[in-house]
Amino acid sequence: MAQVLEFKLPDLGEGLTEAEIVRWLVEVGDVVAIDQPVVEVETAKAMVEVPCPYGGVVTARFGEEGSELPVGAPLLTVAVGATDASSAAPGDDGAAAEEPSSGSGSGSGNVLVGYGTGAPAARRRRIRPERNTASAAPAVVSAPSRPAPVAVAVGEVNGRQGPVAVVSPLVRRLARQHEIDLRQLTGSGPDGLILRADVDSAIRRAGEAVAEVEARTTAESVVAAAPTVHAGTAAPATAERIPLRGVRGAVADKLSRSRSEIPDATCWVDADATELMAARAAMNAASGPSGGPKVSVLALLARICTAALARYPELNSTVDTAAREIVRLPGVHLGFAAQTERGLVVPVVRDAHTRNAESIGAEIARLTELARTGKLSPAQLTGGTFTLNNYGVFGVDGSTPIINHPEAAMLGVGRIMPKPWVHHGELAVRQVVQLSLTFDHRVCDGGTAGGFLRYVADCVEQPAVLLRTL
Repeated sequence: MAQVLEFKLPDLGEGLTEAEIVRWLVEVGDVVAIDQPVVEVETAKAMVEVPCPYGGVVTARFGEEGSELPVGAPLLTVAVGATDASSAAPGDDGAAAEEPSSGSGSGSGNVLVGYGTGAPAARRRRIRPERNTASAAPAVVSAPSRPAPVAVAVGEVNGRQGPVAVVSPLVRRLARQHEIDLRQLTGSGPDGLILRADVDSAIRRAGEAVAEVEARTTAESVVAAAPTVHAGTAAPATAERIPLRGVRGAVADKLSRSRSEIPDATCWVDADATELMAARAAMNAASGPSGGPKVSVLALLARICTAALARYPELNSTVDTAAREIVRLPGVHLGFAAQTERGLVVPVVRDAHTRNAESIGAEIARLTELARTGKLSPAQLTGGTFTLNNYGVFGVDGSTPIINHPEAAMLGVGRIMPKPWVHHGELAVRQVVQLSLTFDHRVCDGGTAGGFLRYVADCVEQPAVLLRTL
C-alpha cells in the first residue's frame, strides 16, 4: 500500500525565510527518485534546484510558478511505495502521513541546504490512471495505510444546520490561518467533504476581492490627485509598480540597512595605471598561447586589495552592534560585484589572502560564469569580509560605493582611460584610474582609510611594490 508523504520547502540556509517558485521540474503523476530535483526556486541569494528526499509518485503540487512560499510550507506530496495508478488514487486532500526516519529507506534524510545526496535522478514517467478510476482534484490523495479520522464541526452549512466534514487537520489549519469560515463552503469531495482545493479556491477568491478593492481605492486616489485633463491633451499615464522581491528585494534591504546602520565616509584618489597595464601585458605574454588563462585587471586589483588588507586589518572587520565591539576577521573572503540579468550579486572568493593573482582570477572567472547562469549557491554569495566593485566596466570614472553590510569597507574602481598626466615632471598621456574607498568610520579613522587607499594607489602606479608581499 502507498504511503503519502508531504515534502515541505526546506530551510535553504543563511537566514532565508521564503522562496519564489520559478519552474516546476515534475508534474503530478510523475515518478521521482530520491534526491531528484523537483522544483527550481529563487531566493534572495540565488537560484536553487530543490531535490525531494522521497522516491515515488507525485500526487500533488502546491504553489504556481511565480508564487512565493515560506520555509516550511508544503511543496508537494509523494506516494511512496505506489506501484500502479491505484496506489496514487485521489482521496483525502493531501494530508501527509508520518515522515519516515532517515534510515527507513524511503527517503534520503537530507532535507538539504540547496542540495541532495547526489543520487542519480531517474527518468520521469507519468502514471496514467485506469479508465474506471474515479476523478477528483489533483491535489487530493489517499493514504490507505490508515483511515484519517473525520473532524466534525457542528454549525450552519450554506444556510442549513448540520455537520462540517473536514478530513485533514491541514485543511482546518489552513482555513483558520486565512480566516475562512468552513460553514460557508460547499465541499467538492464525496458526501460534501471539504477538501484543500475548496479552501484554496476560497482563499483565492478572498484575495481577488481584496485586491480589487485596493486597486479601486488606488485608482480613485490617483484620479483625485491627478490634474484636470483638458480637451485635446493626453491623459496622464498610470504609474508602474514593480515588486521588490527576490534578488532585487534582498539588495534593497541590504543597502537600506547599510545606510541606516553604518556611518560611512568616502575618500578617493586618481592613480596612474600605465605600469599596471604594462605588467599585466607582460604576464600574459609570458604565459604564451597555451600557458593558461589570462590574468585580468580585476584579478590584479583583487591581489592588491589582499596585500593592503594585510597592512590595514581594521578594514577587514565588522561591528557587533549588540556587544559594541569591532570584530577583526582572521581571513579575507573577497566579494566582487557582478551585474547579471537577475540584478546585482556579489560572489565571494574564499580565502583570497592565500591566493596569488592567477588563482584569484580563475576563481573570479568561475564565479562570474555561475552568476550569469543563475547557478550560484547561497554559500557562494555570503560570508564576504571586503568587497571590490569595478564599476569602470559601465564607462564611468567614479562613484561613492555603499558598503556591503555587514562589511566595513568597499573599494570602487572606475574606468582606466588615457588622460593628460604629469609624469617625471612633464605632461604626458597616461592610463589613469580613479579609486574610491567607502569605509565604516566606526572601525577606523580617516588616517587608516587614507593609508589603505594610498597603498593601493602606489601598487597600481608601481606594481613592483607588491613584490614585498608576493
